[in-house]
Amino acid sequence: MTTLLIAEHDNAHLSGETAKALTAAAQLGAEVHVLVAGQGSGAVAEAAAGLQGVAKVLHAEDAAYGHHLAEPLAALVVGLAPGYGAVVAPATAALKNALPRAAALLDVMQVSDVTAVLAADTFERPVYAGNAVETVRSNDAIKVLTVRTAAFAAAEAGGSAPVESVGAAADPGVSRFVGEEVAHSERPDLSGAKVVVSGGRALGSREKFEEVMLPLADKLGAAVGASRAAVDAGYAPNDWQVGQTGKVVAPDLYVACGISGAIQHLAGMKDSKVIVAINKDEDAPIFQVADYGLVGDVFQIVPDLTSKL
Repeated sequence: MTTLLIAEHDNAHLSGETAKALTAAAQLGAEVHVLVAGQGSGAVAEAAAGLQGVAKVLHAEDAAYGHHLAEPLAALVVGLAPGYGAVVAPATAALKNALPRAAALLDVMQVSDVTAVLAADTFERPVYAGNAVETVRSNDAIKVLTVRTAAFAAAEAGGSAPVESVGAAADPGVSRFVGEEVAHSERPDLSGAKVVVSGGRALGSREKFEEVMLPLADKLGAAVGASRAAVDAGYAPNDWQVGQTGKVVAPDLYVACGISGAIQHLAGMKDSKVIVAINKDEDAPIFQVADYGLVGDVFQIVPDLTSKL
């Protein structure tokens, strides 16, 4: 049966995570339809239609989906799901909130953080903070999957799928949008950046973190990340956290500065193509996954590196 892919977007732009999840959805071996639910999201629907491998785009235009509340989206997915053999979404914060609700309403098992599609009913996913890989086979009539997009290449543009309007589902009315505080930055988005520089608790303070890490990020055109310890200490905002309980990234280059390499952090970045670690402790676990390692003081090495770029 056909696969339904839920698009990640901000009502104006289609997220790059959707193109990566499309690659995973296509590996199920069935035709893929993309659901774009939003408000003022016509451009997003057209962008989704332009991805190779998309057979049809379903566009649900309604104020109920304007702020991406989980319950209205879950109700919409449940209404559409009987026509599909699988429902797939990228494992982003918003869709990890909505899809489990849909799975519960459908009374099926969700398979989370899929990193490989072995067959239409068999998948791989990391467990124990990425230290083991679990193979899961689902017997449910409708497979519900979230995809760890760092494990998949993005689908190419060049498609020309038709866009079909679908009606909104009844709003359960159990949540309402109150407000939002959005951090704006000219740096690349952490989840999709090709280069990421991350700092750890060794930076010592928020002021030192910004003084050492931000110039390096700007020289490399990189997104800025942080370990959980640095975030918990207040050196960096929550949306910079990389790791098991933060964002999972797989950039072309990951530079870890003053990060020891706890397994929770490694789970969020060890799939990066090239990893550079800078740490004064030569026995730090981060060096076990690093392609290049510099043993020394981050307060000396990082500024020197920045000055030479």
